[in-house]
Amino acid sequence: MSSSPSTDDSGALLGPADIRELAAALGVRPTKQRGQNFVIDANTVRRIVRTAEVRPDDVVVEVGPGLGSLTLALLEAADRVTAVEIDDVLAAALPSTIAARLPDRADRFALVHSDAMQVTELPGPPPTALVANLPYNVAVPVLLHMLAQFPSIERTLVMVQAEVADRLAARPGNKVYGVPSVKANWYAEVKRAGSIGRNVFWPAPNVDSGLVSLVRRDKPIETTATREEVFAVVDAAFAQRRKTLRAALSGWAGSAAAAEAALVAAGVSPQARGESLTVYEFVAIAENKQG
Repeated sequence: MSSSPSTDDSGALLGPADIRELAAALGVRPTKQRGQNFVIDANTVRRIVRTAEVRPDDVVVEVGPGLGSLTLALLEAADRVTAVEIDDVLAAALPSTIAARLPDRADRFALVHSDAMQVTELPGPPPTALVANLPYNVAVPVLLHMLAQFPSIERTLVMVQAEVADRLAARPGNKVYGVPSVKANWYAEVKRAGSIGRNVFWPAPNVDSGLVSLVRRDKPIETTATREEVFAVVDAAFAQRRKTLRAALSGWAGSAAAAEAALVAAGVSPQARGESLTVYEFVAIAENKQG
């Protein structure tokens, strides 16, 4: 389902003319280096907020708010919103955009001017939701960093490149199932939550976008292995994804024989490949590493 730019009265939300006017006033030109594509369609940001099931008591963290299209829609729906923006010009301008368009909600908005990959704490109450149009080139590392850093985030909805959305939501056995799929699954139940057309962005990207929903597991996966230990197995398994796990994990385990022993103890065939394993099987392998 693709979206087309709206012509409705969007109230406080930003339309195509607003976005271009703001960008011109700030001298902003979206850069490929930061993967910037600004949403210019009020219906799309409303749809994202609706799909994210943002509630009036939610504390939402947004990464890469840009000129504030999604930020304004989130502020209308949530209790408070904290936006993390790396760009100096955009970070400086956002608070005044919020104050001008949603003056009665401005005190519920906080800005963190930082690289999201460096953020280890946020102002105010712990975030309950992450909703973001993630820059294409850093989407997966930013998503995994935020989920690791803020265990209070229960629900996540991110807009990413369609190919990345497919990878994140892939199941074992799917040809695009890989490191992002398994690591995202460590934290949450992951699924595709829709598609977004190119014409709702400025500039229009040359790829389609997809929405990915992540609902954090009620109980973390029970294991004696640490997340780092499990992720080390995942990284090793997919670094040489055409090889059997006996061969691919030989460096991780210390030898092919040690890899085979860990696999057998975990109930996984040494001849299997990483793309056939669930996150639980990777956990079992990590638990059975010797030495």
